[in-house]
Amino acid sequence: MSFLLLRSIAAMSHPLFFSFLFIFLSPLNIPHTFAANSISMNHPLSGNQTIISQGGNFVLGFFQPGNKSAHNYYIGIWFNKVSQLTPVWVANRETPISDPTSSELRISDDGNLVLLNQFKMQVWSTNLASIASNSATAVILDSGNLVLRDDSDPSKVLWRSFDHPTDTLLPGCKLGMNKVTGERQHLSSWKNSDDPAPGIFSFGIDPHGSSQYFIVWNGVRQYWSSGYWNGHLFTAVPQMKSKDIYNFEYVSDATENYFTYSPIDDKMISRFVMGTLGQVKQLTWLEENQQWMLFWSQPERQCDVYALCGPFGSCNEKSLPFCSCLKGFSEASPSNWDLGDQSQGCVRNTPLQCSTKSSGHGDKDEFFMMPGMRLPINNHSVAVASSEDCELACLKNCSCTAYAYSRGCTVWYGDLLNLQQLSDGSIGETLYLRLAASKLPNKKSSKELLIGAVVGAVVSILALSAIASFMLISGYRQRRMIGIAKAMENNLVLFKYGDLQRITKNFTEKLGGGGFGSIYKGLLPDSTVVAVKKLEGLHQREKEFRTEVRTIGQIQHVNLVRLRGFCSEGTKRLLVYDYMPNSSLDTMLFQSNSTILEWKTRYQIALGAARGLAYLHEKCRDCIIHCDIKPENIFLDASFVPKLAGFGLAKLVGRDCSRVLTTMRGTIGYLAPEWIFGVPITSKVDVYSYGMMLLEIISGRRNAEQSEEGKNAFFPALAVHKVTEEDVLSLLDLKLNGDADLEELDRACKVACWCIQDNEFHRPSMGQVVQILEGVVDVNMPPVPRSLHLLAENLRE
Repeated sequence: MSFLLLRSIAAMSHPLFFSFLFIFLSPLNIPHTFAANSISMNHPLSGNQTIISQGGNFVLGFFQPGNKSAHNYYIGIWFNKVSQLTPVWVANRETPISDPTSSELRISDDGNLVLLNQFKMQVWSTNLASIASNSATAVILDSGNLVLRDDSDPSKVLWRSFDHPTDTLLPGCKLGMNKVTGERQHLSSWKNSDDPAPGIFSFGIDPHGSSQYFIVWNGVRQYWSSGYWNGHLFTAVPQMKSKDIYNFEYVSDATENYFTYSPIDDKMISRFVMGTLGQVKQLTWLEENQQWMLFWSQPERQCDVYALCGPFGSCNEKSLPFCSCLKGFSEASPSNWDLGDQSQGCVRNTPLQCSTKSSGHGDKDEFFMMPGMRLPINNHSVAVASSEDCELACLKNCSCTAYAYSRGCTVWYGDLLNLQQLSDGSIGETLYLRLAASKLPNKKSSKELLIGAVVGAVVSILALSAIASFMLISGYRQRRMIGIAKAMENNLVLFKYGDLQRITKNFTEKLGGGGFGSIYKGLLPDSTVVAVKKLEGLHQREKEFRTEVRTIGQIQHVNLVRLRGFCSEGTKRLLVYDYMPNSSLDTMLFQSNSTILEWKTRYQIALGAARGLAYLHEKCRDCIIHCDIKPENIFLDASFVPKLAGFGLAKLVGRDCSRVLTTMRGTIGYLAPEWIFGVPITSKVDVYSYGMMLLEIISGRRNAEQSEEGKNAFFPALAVHKVTEEDVLSLLDLKLNGDADLEELDRACKVACWCIQDNEFHRPSMGQVVQILEGVVDVNMPPVPRSLHLLAENLRE
């Protein structure tokens, strides 16, 4: 039986299949519509009524954004032919109403289009000079433009929503400046995913009259420019050269300067958005995948957005979410962080002592070393001769929050903005962050320092006492750690942070790491070798963390790294695993000096990893979604048997593996489209990541890499086309010199391409993947995912 037939039968027999399909294809929170496409004096709009454009492209009505604003309603325009509720314009974005049933959008006595709340108070208006009300009508056009016009002369447009855009620019809409009146149109981001009020990021034309467009933070700080228009494109946006998808136009004449665009295919649905995370984005709707595809975004790197993570927040391109708080700090507004708004940044957990001497209540402030950082802005230079003097200069000023010493002393006062943790620790600068001494490990109390200074006549007695104490403590620790080692044979152990510091020699022997933590080698007193992972960048409550860890600790499978124990002390979260002598799969695949994995070994690694995932998804009491499948989380034992690790991100869901809405997790390059678009996920996100990893196992190359010419290349886009052309041998790692079982290679390439389909319903389950790799089930030729097809076309240009 073919895989496609099995997939169809399984999908249709699943009791939740049609529910999932209905939810996926149906708009969320979209009211009912009636036939009219206009609002007149005698036909106001209220409740769940909407008006729809004549060609059926756009809808105007009351709507609720997001999932948490149950009592906030807005008048807006959204796409009618897009299954996801996607507002493109909002009237009362700063003044929501709570009862749409008794509120009205109507033509007022003076001819303006106005919104009245349940108390009949005006909360929004077109604010025009008085006109004859009996001749004014508001009409929604197929372009998405809401116009107020004079019925006695339909060509006379009194007001247009296109002249007052919110966060979205639709095809045909102008974004520019009227040279006569000085009026400018600009886009402003939503505050967060639940609140359409103007956020801190805006996009608009240079007010001084040049052809440049700027993204501005908080109305005062420009952090990106489009470059000048050269007659074909803006010089800082090379993606605009793709003329087979969009027509881009910039016009400058005696009365106005403006930018506009239109798709080549007039049936294409697209939008240009100023996003809540400070990037402008061009998006296209893919009907067959029911998803928005990103065409381009600027600035290209998320961490180049100014003050994205707010005060004392750090950005990391390799982790999701991108922002995390510095050591000793917590989110200023956790609820806003959950909605994607980190602009308020982080607040200090413990106040500074603000003294160079010990206070009566604790030690003086100290500094936490942060290597590999892009330093914050607004620095000040201090003329000192050494790093020690630089530290002292910072301590002497109560407003000084950090310093760096590299070819001179640099200090920062007040909030730290624009910090970035660079992916390669060998680059960047070292920042010393000022913290209360109690927030740093291994601090010495003032009493200890005093005792250390007063030696003299009693030195021998103190020495003998210290030796005796050390022997007693060491004996206790030795016995306790041996007891822990024995307990680990059958039980999940709760470690103390200090114990893990000791067995890892203060985390000195690093084995590897990823976007959410580093892994260190540890040695228990009975000579048992373990791997200790320090989790970083996760925002999880203590109870939730312990519940998930205990559940994961109970699972055992030959293809899962066994979790031996964990530590959870405040913000310190660590996991203790069995040690794998052959390190992680990425080391074997991508390091030039590593052992070359022959095809037979690679195939068994791919099959073993699939079996481990299938067990998590289908055989555990609770379905476990791993959420971060990648070569760095596949470890190899002495016999190269693969073991899945990296469960620090795992998400538990119901036994039926139904959908769960959670914050974005995982690693860029392996993320399924569901993560990016913020919809509830299923175990199919792991299937997508597995498919991406399988292509890396086959090819021995990263999915995203740079060619020798310095151009970006996305290997999956090439791989899918080679598979459909039945040229799978060209995808095999060159180090193998063509030595592979062609039937296995063909099977692996095809199943990888099925796994990375845009639509999750088209992807197989991991159980089906195992059957295909075992040769029990045949696999048909996969289609080319629409997103990869468009990406391949762009890369060829």
